[in-house]
Amino acid sequence: MKPGARVQAAIEIIEAVERFHQPAGHTLKEWGRAHRFAGSGDRAAIGNLVYDVLRHRASIGWAMGDDAPRALVLGALASAWGMTGEEIASWCDGSEHTADVLSEAELGAIASPKGGAPDWVEGDYPEWLEPHFARLFGARASQEGAGLSQRAPVDLRVNTLKANRDKLLESLRKLNPEATPLSPVGLRLAPRDGAAKSPHVEAESAHGRGHFEIQDEGSQLAALLSGARAGQQVADLCAGSGGKTLALAAAMRNKGQIHAYDANKMRLRPIFERLKRAGARNVQVLDAGDEEALGGLAGKMDIVVIDAPCSGTGVWRRRPDAKWRLSPQALEERKAEQVSVLDAGVPLLKPGGRLVYITCSVLAEENSDQVDAFLERHAGFRIVPIGEIWHDVFESEPPISADGRADTLLLTPASHGTDGFFVAVLQMGAET
Repeated sequence: MKPGARVQAAIEIIEAVERFHQPAGHTLKEWGRAHRFAGSGDRAAIGNLVYDVLRHRASIGWAMGDDAPRALVLGALASAWGMTGEEIASWCDGSEHTADVLSEAELGAIASPKGGAPDWVEGDYPEWLEPHFARLFGARASQEGAGLSQRAPVDLRVNTLKANRDKLLESLRKLNPEATPLSPVGLRLAPRDGAAKSPHVEAESAHGRGHFEIQDEGSQLAALLSGARAGQQVADLCAGSGGKTLALAAAMRNKGQIHAYDANKMRLRPIFERLKRAGARNVQVLDAGDEEALGGLAGKMDIVVIDAPCSGTGVWRRRPDAKWRLSPQALEERKAEQVSVLDAGVPLLKPGGRLVYITCSVLAEENSDQVDAFLERHAGFRIVPIGEIWHDVFESEPPISADGRADTLLLTPASHGTDGFFVAVLQMGAET
């Protein structure tokens, strides 16, 4: 496809996303099925452009003075891809299947983008979240939002049951991986620019052999901060497809027992293949929604890990369309689910056990507020300071939490280079 045809395809896909309110990934797949002549490079370039529009929709619309799909795509080529108006015009010549010729107004907006944007525009997050970001980040609100709007790297977790980081660095050297700065078991592939395709790491033989899993560094750290050790009994209450379950199994060196549970059978289904590939033998997968089996764990768990359902604000780099679909009502629903799952974890703990609360959200309403409310409901619990756990697990100084708290940890792209993750460790008193 000509570059201008890719631009036109991106415009049409953005139009469809807005018209039908569907996830961008679904709309891109539908477009691909209807345009089978498009090669993998074409689909990658179009997908990159669509997602860059969605990452920066607010700031592009402000800069262009127009938030129509065409203006957003042209603005993304300028701001996210670094193209000049002349370069964009050379692609959009109005020939068959290509985007129409740029108008003088469009060239002017690209050359002299409008300034003076408010924080929510500069940070590319929904306007209704402005007070939430301001409360949490203060003067850094737009900076933290902008961090959540960049392309994300591809992070890998080395499966220490089968491999080590140095050897995996060597075996994947053609992909130019680097060691992650915080996780001792992570590798990072830098994000590609413009139309470039991200590497298909799951096609690597090392993945097939179970030597690594795709997992953001923040998620790796959250699992490690559970403090799970060999020989312990651990419940993973919201196991999903098993990303943190696998990380826990490796941290425990396949010793002890992990009880993986999720209420949704479709979310849980991929875990079986992943466990087999990883060589994780200390995981017992409970049937999805089997509350009787879950009740059988009561009073027996050293650790209960709760990777709670949340707004997903912390992973906007990877799911940029989700931030524009998020609503106040959906946030309230997630908060109610968090209360429910936190309280469900309490009976499973033995005296002195720890509940590890994790979200992939940056919002205080889902993080520190939930922890504070939990402690009011359950007076027998206390927060274990995250710095204490960090020293035990990593034998180094902990990073500064993005929300300024010293007892819990909020990781963000702008502050730590990870996805947005929150971790709190709550310990039950021995007499509770």
